[in-house]
Amino acid sequence: MTTVSLVLMLIGSIWICLAGIGVFRMEDIFLRMSAATKAATLGVTTILLGSALFFGELDIILRAVVVIFFLFVTAPVAAHMIGKAAFMMDVDLSEKTVQNDLQDYEDWYRRK
Repeated sequence: MTTVSLVLMLIGSIWICLAGIGVFRMEDIFLRMSAATKAATLGVTTILLGSALFFGELDIILRAVVVIFFLFVTAPVAAHMIGKAAFMMDVDLSEKTVQNDLQDYEDWYRRK
């Protein structure tokens, strides 16, 4: 069980490092936000699962599951709110952006 938990923690650490690299390498706020929320959420989840397996006590497992649930509920909402605020503030998209699904709604967002 120790080996499995260590492997999960290593995988989580790699995902969090990839999230950090994605934040520095991506070109605009929307891509950075996507890299940070997806990879970091997966990384923290696997680290918490590894910790829960390592200790194996019911209260620690329950706490890890509650934190994972809270993370899965709050991270997408926070990312959506940051993205919406950035869009409403006219943050520039990357020059390589091919599709902007919200360009038809720009005037509607500006009125709110």
